[in-house]
Amino acid sequence: MNALLTKTLPKMVLEAETAEDLMTANPISINASASFQEALAMLTDRGFSAAPVIDEAGRPVGVLSRTDLLVHERERGGGNAPLEELADWDFPPRHHVEGFSVEVVDPTRVRDIMTPVVFTVSLDTTVPQVVEQMLSLKVHHLFVVDDDRALVGVISPMDILHRLRM
Repeated sequence: MNALLTKTLPKMVLEAETAEDLMTANPISINASASFQEALAMLTDRGFSAAPVIDEAGRPVGVLSRTDLLVHERERGGGNAPLEELADWDFPPRHHVEGFSVEVVDPTRVRDIMTPVVFTVSLDTTVPQVVEQMLSLKVHHLFVVDDDRALVGVISPMDILHRLRM
């Protein structure tokens, strides 16, 4: 038998007891009333694939992902209009230079395009419960809320791996 197969591997221990021990505190979030452009800039500038969406009280109400933004943009049909299509904005008409366009500002708010499903746990949720919930829901993030349901942290698989010790 191969010597590697018979060698005993050290046991891994998760050095955390609760969601509070696992979470990354104070996650970057976006307000539900933010504009499409603000959301796009935030996700792009920070290199995020998604962010929690919060209401005015700081409670999570959804998740906004790059996919949500792309689907919205595809359904909307882009953000630029040829000047010829906007000719009736002015009177009298002005001379238009072919090939130029005017950016049409998208009035859409994050609340209109986010995924309105949020999976949360409380600060004192046990680690086995956190792991079981992530596995059963097949999610990559759980949001941690305090007693007032305000967002205080997020747990990802990387947070769990960072707390594994031999």
